Amino acid sequence: MWQLLEHYMDLQPTCCALRAIDIDIPADMVAEESGPGAQNSPYQLRRKSLLPKRTACPTKSSMEGASTSATENFGHRAKRARVSGKSQDLPAAPAEQYLQEKLPDEVVLKIFSYLLEQDLCQAACVCKRFSELANDPILWKRLYMEVFEYTRPMMHPEPGKFYQINPEEYEQPNPWKESFQQLYKGAHVKPGFAEHFYSNPARYKGRENMLYYDTIEDALGGVQEAHFDGLIFVHSGIYTDEWIYIESPITMIGAAPGKVADKVVIENTRDSTFVFMEGSEDAYVGYMTIRFNPDDKSAQHHNAHHCLEITVNCSPNIDHCIIRSTCTVGSAVCVSGQGACPTIKHCNISDCENVGLYITDHAQGIYEDNEISNNALAGIWVKNHGNPIIRRNHIHHGRDVGVFTFDHGMGYFESCNIHRNRIAGFEVKAYANPTVVRCEIHHGQTGGIYVHEKGRGQFIENKIFANNFAGVWITSNSDPTIRGNAIFNGNQGGVYIFGDGRGLIEGNDIYGNALAGIQIRTNSCPIVRHNKIHDGQHGGIYVHEKGQGVIEENEVYSNTLAGVWVTTGSTPVLRRNRIHSGKQVGVYFYDNGHGVLEDNDIYNHMYSGVQIRTGSNPKIRRNKIWGGQNGGILVYNSVPLCTF
Repeated sequence: MWQLLEHYMDLQPTCCALRAIDIDIPADMVAEESGPGAQNSPYQLRRKSLLPKRTACPTKSSMEGASTSATENFGHRAKRARVSGKSQDLPAAPAEQYLQEKLPDEVVLKIFSYLLEQDLCQAACVCKRFSELANDPILWKRLYMEVFEYTRPMMHPEPGKFYQINPEEYEQPNPWKESFQQLYKGAHVKPGFAEHFYSNPARYKGRENMLYYDTIEDALGGVQEAHFDGLIFVHSGIYTDEWIYIESPITMIGAAPGKVADKVVIENTRDSTFVFMEGSEDAYVGYMTIRFNPDDKSAQHHNAHHCLEITVNCSPNIDHCIIRSTCTVGSAVCVSGQGACPTIKHCNISDCENVGLYITDHAQGIYEDNEISNNALAGIWVKNHGNPIIRRNHIHHGRDVGVFTFDHGMGYFESCNIHRNRIAGFEVKAYANPTVVRCEIHHGQTGGIYVHEKGRGQFIENKIFANNFAGVWITSNSDPTIRGNAIFNGNQGGVYIFGDGRGLIEGNDIYGNALAGIQIRTNSCPIVRHNKIHDGQHGGIYVHEKGQGVIEENEVYSNTLAGVWVTTGSTPVLRRNRIHSGKQVGVYFYDNGHGVLEDNDIYNHMYSGVQIRTGSNPKIRRNKIWGGQNGGILVYNSVPLCTF
């Protein structure tokens, strides 16, 4: 033991040996320890001239004890006597007392730095002081980074849940050790290291629970052969053209320093990179880059290949991954078939030469907090009764539409930020019927929401603003519900309904748009009610080219031009609206504008309350028309007899 203390820099002792070896100390040395200079004795002991000669060598039995279990190791201590039902330690031997109480912390820590995790845990059982020193975060950080490479602890509190923490902000004193315990039983894919690991059993004694493989395919084979429970760490590197078909509930996570997903790259050039099949319920893949990168990017040789392919009756978790596809067909992520129900969170699905996320054929799933951007086609496609839950995603700068639901696609979209896509932020087509709640849809290079060809959908409490064209387009027999939204500051109109469009436009706040707040034309017939339409740079509501509709109980005010325009053969019904404080006329019928104007309150306009001209013939009854600076009702230019 004294040689160990003298040469601790050059040896790698085990904690078991420290406790197992008994050493006799000369009486004069004991006396010196208890004398006036005892506080200096640890440093004197380190001087070679003061080292005592050992009077006995370790016996064979003590050496054997050093390599046995922790219970046998600690069996060399004096037995505890029981007094009145309580345990009481007998006095420690002088050498044991010295090691436990007087050896400087820095020396003990240096010795402990040579131990692996199991020996370090055994050392912590020796005494209170050793327990404190053996739990030093610096010791555990070194061991942790040697095994897992993470520069921040990766916590794994429950199956399918991983997250990194800042050690300084963690509530427990040693997150490195806590994470080590959570991640301990697993297999490691670390090319080139397996041979070294298995060739040095003494160096890695105590790590028998760890397995090392050179390829991911080999590690998956180990799971199938029940060599371990299914936790796989994929270490730094680029893994190319491995066939990764997952049909069991494995957990696969990247392990690397810094930004983990940037350092662990799995790519395929010939087939889908990951395929999840029936049996992979609750599988987990996280913290890595997943790429499909064919040599031939065209459609001729690559049909229906993806970075991630999730098939029927499986529900894997995909977490904190970077997902890229450079193929011009297919999609980066394809979720297809009855029972396909993944959870995809905190992923980056960007810069793909096709669709980002494709959900089809009755597939479902939860997709939250993802970054979806700069994809050549839609950021998200939902088709053929696909019905996902999509929350808090950032969908932006797409080279096509942001979200495209069509062919009976559905889905629940909540609190997403959808902006700066080249076409509409959200497109609904061909009987699709999504529900879009509390999203922000803005700065689209064309429109915000585009519903066409019998599309439907519910758009509720969204913010739709600053789009180059209309905030909402509805056309070709589509019939959506637009309720409780703020639609404002568009570079053209707020809501544009044309080409036989329908829909319920209800309870919205529509303001500050460059053209009309609501425009209805070409045989369209929506229901427009309970909206506030105000402060537009043009008119409030513009009905033209045989537009129709029921417009009731709205408040239309403070618009630059007319509150309501009706023209060119249009026949809307305007009922129980408050139309006031306009900077021109309140309601303006012209150029064969017709319709019904009844039970409205029309007041305080800069011009007349109602103006009728050029062949128009509305029915006007039971209205309050007052406060107009240029009269109540003005009729001119050979207008036929109107009905009042």
